[in-house]
Amino acid sequence: MEPELIADYQCVTGEGPLWHPQEQKVYWVDIPPGRLFRYDPASGKHEQVFEADRAIGGFTFQDDGAILLFMERGAVKILRDGKLETIIEEIPDERESRFNDVFADPEGRVYCGTMPTPQRKGRLYRLDPDRTLTLLLEGIGCSNGMGLTLDRKQLYYTDTTAREIYLFDYDQATGDITNQRVFVNSSNEDGMPDGMTVDAQGNVWSARWDGYRLTQYAPDGHELQRIKFPAKKVSSVIFGGPDYTDMYVTTAGGNNKEENGAAAGALFRLRLGVQGLPEYPSRIR
Repeated sequence: MEPELIADYQCVTGEGPLWHPQEQKVYWVDIPPGRLFRYDPASGKHEQVFEADRAIGGFTFQDDGAILLFMERGAVKILRDGKLETIIEEIPDERESRFNDVFADPEGRVYCGTMPTPQRKGRLYRLDPDRTLTLLLEGIGCSNGMGLTLDRKQLYYTDTTAREIYLFDYDQATGDITNQRVFVNSSNEDGMPDGMTVDAQGNVWSARWDGYRLTQYAPDGHELQRIKFPAKKVSSVIFGGPDYTDMYVTTAGGNNKEENGAAAGALFRLRLGVQGLPEYPSRIR
């Protein structure tokens, strides 16, 4: 169960690992400098592939393989062949904020959270394929990891500051989420829940910021296991590889390794024999 260090770019906030099925590579981002990286497990090579002029809070892959970037000030852009196309220039209410974690659903919509500002807390939006933007939630401490239950009838949603992962009823036909309740409360544990993913058995894997670990939960919310990491700020996790049995895990704090661990800011891989699932592509036109 020892995590394998794959690449260390000393990321300030390494986040959002995502498997690119067409390329068979994993991508991840360093949020504040807007750097995007990728790793090719077939060759063992990794590289920085893009650097924006602003922070990149999260990204999805479009169904044609292009990369949809969620950035500062509520900006949304498509990166294709090294060129950016603007989808949303800015959201006026998010000029002092940035997007954080994002998640594409089976219909190609994207649920995209924003960070709090000194004046107000964070929000969760939904971006539909026709570019309609809908405000879903307000009063969020730190909008973070999302995923669906195996029956696609419920959505997991993480508020890091509240130290809670919630469940909502999810309507695939409309994208609406209702009936918020607590799935896991980790207020009595070290670390805060951050990025997450769901495996093929319906178990939830939650990264623990300031907790040095990943935690696995059963669908009923009870803890199954913990995987320790040599980095304090474990930020997110995703499944990848040809058969989705490789787990890729990002960490943060690479700008202060003395405090956050010698491997802080690195990308790791785990091979636990756990089967994952492909993520859904976005279909924003």
